[in-house]
This record gives sequence, C-alpha cells and structure tokens, in this order.
Amino acid sequence: MDHIVTLDSRQEAALQAIADKFIAQHKGDAVKALKEMIVLNGHLQERLDVVEGARRATR
Repeated sequence: MDHIVTLDSRQEAALQAIADKFIAQHKGDAVKALKEMIVLNGHLQERLDVVEGARRATR
C-alpha cells in the first residue's frame, strides 16, 4: 500500500453510506462488490499511469 488515508467521522460516515449502496447493488454480496471495486480501481490506475507518463514525457 503506497498511501494511507485518514478520514474524519463525517468522511467515514459518507464512505460507509457509499459502500452500503455499492454492496446493495451486488445483492448484499460484499465479496462480489469488493472484486468489482478492485477491477474498477485497476482500470482507473492504468488511466492515471498513462496521464502521468504523458506529463513526464512533456517535461
């Protein structure tokens, strides 16, 4: 893990609400929801890597 995020109680409550909705979309299957989130994060990380590589190339 590269970065640890600390949340205040308000942020934690908002994150919990979003997580509950995401799990509900997967019919209560937390493992299925987690797997999808991992895949989604992987795709987002690939996009960020491409953008970062383009930035470095222009420097």
